[in-house]
Amino acid sequence: MSEQQSKTNDSTLVNKNWYDKYYKFLLIIPIILLILSLYYLTQNYYKIGDFIQKDITLTGGTSITIQGNLDINAENELKNKFPDIYIRKLTDLRTQQISSFIIETPLKPEDIKPELEKILNYKLNEKNSNIEFTGSSLSENFYKQLITALIISFILMSLVVFFLFRTFIPSIAVIFAALSDIIMALALVNFLGIKISAAGVAAFLMLIGYSVDTDILLTTRALKRREISINQRIYSAFKTGILMTITALIAVIPIFFIISGIPDSFRQIFIILTIGLVADIFNTWLTNASIIKWYCEAKKI
Repeated sequence: MSEQQSKTNDSTLVNKNWYDKYYKFLLIIPIILLILSLYYLTQNYYKIGDFIQKDITLTGGTSITIQGNLDINAENELKNKFPDIYIRKLTDLRTQQISSFIIETPLKPEDIKPELEKILNYKLNEKNSNIEFTGSSLSENFYKQLITALIISFILMSLVVFFLFRTFIPSIAVIFAALSDIIMALALVNFLGIKISAAGVAAFLMLIGYSVDTDILLTTRALKRREISINQRIYSAFKTGILMTITALIAVIPIFFIISGIPDSFRQIFIILTIGLVADIFNTWLTNASIIKWYCEAKKI
């Protein structure tokens, strides 16, 4: 055996021994992140009465789209007078100039419009503005339907996982990893102060699919490819899975950070998917991989 081959084998042995020795401790990292996320969401629930901050599409209120720009003095005056107001500025894709701005508030149109006209120093009409109002009962019903759809989707995904593997621990590991992705993404979105819209709830529906594919890949290879060692099976799944995740991130991140002028609903979808995919790296390759390795070694698979 040559000196170079000997060094390679020694390096492989060290890496193998390191992973075999510490893979159970790697579970601690995502579990700590999950506990912190649950703690933050619980605190948020006691503070605002819900686990998420909802925008007017889910709470009801008035949305006013006004042509032109909003100067900083008028913006500060609006925020001081109406603490619950939310202002978004829209940019023209061609000129990159602010073309209009949107004001969202839980107040009714007749309550906000006169005060807004005083601050702007001009009348709002059909030519320079568009006013939309959504009742709170309608929005609340819509929100409940979205949450119901999210729960049903997660349950159906769990049933498919159990049907696919027909073993308790590997199936629970997949479901736990997917649930952790959603909880961590939800906590970070709240921490960033993002008010979740109907599009945001749809993004969490998408995240279920994005989260579970790498976990199914890992579990399938770990349980089915018995001709090679468990470490080789995990590493083989990791090479494919991490490539899938990085490809998805490369597709999402430029859209969110580089392209301007896209609607906020799209931006919200992109940022939720980005956070969820990053969380999936921890939950799949630290949590799920460690559980699967532990299970396979205990069952002599």
